[in-house]
Amino acid sequence: MRSRPATASRSPSQFYPRGAPDNGAAQPITAVTMPPTSPSTVLSPTRPANRPPASMQGSVANLFLGNLHIKPWYPSFYPEDLVGGRKAERLYVCQWCFRYTPEIMKYSAHCACFLLGFESRGTMRTDGESKKVCPLREEPAPGRVVYEKGDYIIHELDGEEHKLYAQNLSLLSKLFLDTKSVFFDVSTFLYYPLLLKTDSHPYGQVVGFFSKEKMSWDNNNVACILIFPPWQKRGLGQVLIAASYVLGRREGRFGGPEKPLSQLGRKGYIVYWCGEVYRYLKSCHLKKTVTIKDISEETYIMQEDVVAALREMDVVESRKTASGSVVVNKAKLRAWAEKVGVSTEPLIDENAFVEDEESEEDFESGSDE
Repeated sequence: MRSRPATASRSPSQFYPRGAPDNGAAQPITAVTMPPTSPSTVLSPTRPANRPPASMQGSVANLFLGNLHIKPWYPSFYPEDLVGGRKAERLYVCQWCFRYTPEIMKYSAHCACFLLGFESRGTMRTDGESKKVCPLREEPAPGRVVYEKGDYIIHELDGEEHKLYAQNLSLLSKLFLDTKSVFFDVSTFLYYPLLLKTDSHPYGQVVGFFSKEKMSWDNNNVACILIFPPWQKRGLGQVLIAASYVLGRREGRFGGPEKPLSQLGRKGYIVYWCGEVYRYLKSCHLKKTVTIKDISEETYIMQEDVVAALREMDVVESRKTASGSVVVNKAKLRAWAEKVGVSTEPLIDENAFVEDEESEEDFESGSDE
């Protein structure tokens, strides 16, 4: 994610105010027209983002998300007056609504009984008469469902409409994202939390998310993406990346993630790009000539990212064809797929995306005029 100045604004709520080498002959599967190598077509490791002044950085030694104990990776931007100073030993975060507090008793009270009524900063009142558990524990997450398949649900929520939730989610994610710098001014972003359903929680637990600008001048389909540490290395990041491209294609948004990417982000995206390029090349007829543009238009992956994937896969022969194209070696392509275990099946079921009923109604009413 591109570094941006941290936006000064009113902080979101907490709970209370204080808170092999190829053994056979070269077997061309597809000739691919490759552009010359240049800095603009090769993804380099992320460069350090401009870090905010030390005075703006705090630290949280131990994060408790629900019943999980997690060690944060990066400095905190939680408001110091609400988390107990610049260096907080413990921070308790609700796994459903992401409200936070440094005090175990207040956290326990929130999880056990949700006092109705909120003050201006979203903190709980102590004079509520009716009590129940945090509502998001027994209700769906904010926003509308845009994807549901098996145990996975993806919601879409507007940062302007669900400001408090988006702010708290952004503050939590900063503990695991070095380059994230938008926490409070969330009104220009859409958020897509990924929820994992269980028998005890049919509405799902948020295990990660991605966000994107409503209006991106660079046509980016992702501004920030994260799977929380306890759920990493399960392929869930690939689900989110695939969803971002499908949603972008449906919107007519031809783009990719905001750059520079973090090292973790680049790893995830290079896996996705390579997989999509592999699936496309495998579908091509032998000796068919395609261009980088062809691959890009079919996969909706930017041309520079297609080039990065081909170089990462190391399946391109250096020899040129009569037409000036390079050759993709079929044996190398197959060996690469076997080595990394890439599937020939799509990462996400496009039929499982849920249409926006309001958009459909608007379209139908407009078509009758």
